[in-house]
Amino acid sequence: MAPRFWRWWYWSAWPRIRPPPARNTPTPGFFQQFSTQEKIPQICVVGSGPAGFYTAQHVLKHHPQAHVDIFEKQLVPFGLVRFGVAPDHPEVKNVINTFTQTARSDRCAFWGNVMVGRDVTVPELREAYHAVVLSYGAEDHRVLGIPGEELPGVLSARDFVGWYNGLPENQKLAPDLSCDTAVILGQGNVALDVARIMLTPPEHLEKTDITEAALGVLRQSQVKTVWIVGRRGPLQVAFTIKELREMIQLPGTRPILDPADFLGLQDRIKEIPRPRRRLTELMLRTATEKPGVEEAARQKLASHAWGLRFFRSPQQVLPSPDGQRVAGIRLAITRLEDVGEATRAVPTGDMEDLPCGLVLSSVGPLLQRLGEEGAHRRHRHDYDRQLPHWSGDAAGPEGRAAAFWPPAWLPSHPGPAQEPRDPASLLLRLGEAGC
Repeated sequence: MAPRFWRWWYWSAWPRIRPPPARNTPTPGFFQQFSTQEKIPQICVVGSGPAGFYTAQHVLKHHPQAHVDIFEKQLVPFGLVRFGVAPDHPEVKNVINTFTQTARSDRCAFWGNVMVGRDVTVPELREAYHAVVLSYGAEDHRVLGIPGEELPGVLSARDFVGWYNGLPENQKLAPDLSCDTAVILGQGNVALDVARIMLTPPEHLEKTDITEAALGVLRQSQVKTVWIVGRRGPLQVAFTIKELREMIQLPGTRPILDPADFLGLQDRIKEIPRPRRRLTELMLRTATEKPGVEEAARQKLASHAWGLRFFRSPQQVLPSPDGQRVAGIRLAITRLEDVGEATRAVPTGDMEDLPCGLVLSSVGPLLQRLGEEGAHRRHRHDYDRQLPHWSGDAAGPEGRAAAFWPPAWLPSHPGPAQEPRDPASLLLRLGEAGC
């Protein structure tokens, strides 16, 4: 069994040794060591992904006396940068170098294999530090809630990403890629990452840091076609132009887009913001324009294909005749109502069965809220109404945290690879508390 608290770097790299609280250690001693009456501000960051490290970096840079402890559930740091970024995107992982320099500061300490709620509670952290910043990520995937979801061959895209990136909790996933067709439910960047990894020639993946176990399975893959399915239309896709361009140019593959899905969009896209317009124009060209001679020749030789299916909502995972695995998925055909942000997909009453041997769900995370009464699992949009609770106030009793920041994945916060929008407010709170 791994040690409860694990120092990632050698002791010599950490001049300041401050052990975190252990559950078998009397709490008063912990409080005495981290008393909030000290003049030197002690900051706790829960989660060592980009949001956590950017917060630590900002605090250390702008408050010359502050000390930061970073607590992480995994044995190693960097969160989504290490376990979420696709292995064929090494440039995105370069930020690890910056985070490493932050962690080597003598005013920063990383503590791995520490689970808040198991080894230390949120109330204990709030009593022990001047500020507690929650920057942990999603703990699980959102379920589809449809019949057949429990069948072998139905996986979450989140688990699949963790599997090929070496996340310890996903190493026993063992996806069966012996089928001809896979369906991914959801049209975000994660969905495109999963499709790209499944269809990338193994000799290309050999040059990346993908795990050997995953590479071995992908070498034996029989998947030839991947459908990426969304409830709404081309104007509502969540992926970005970079990921779409990579799919279109993926060696050995050809794209399948239905021109009928883009009828009437040519005029409408003139009024939308430029990033969305460029993305839609690329899909429109791919769907409607005849490829050039060179591209046509490449597509003709392609042995694999991928496609975007719009206006489809999953209703049931269809079993094989023996009921032992996936044989297809039943989709409700939808249409759009309302406009702008209020656009929603409603069923038309028509159904479509799509044969497949693998279904991957990429419809959003299921998040864990760390509270004084334990952990509660919610979908991210449920937190819109919870922000006042999370932000807390600075006027707590003596010894309580001067600030209590919400998780970085709340809707008002940036994505996993961006800096916090308002880290200066943390320093302001510390100043108000006399630190």
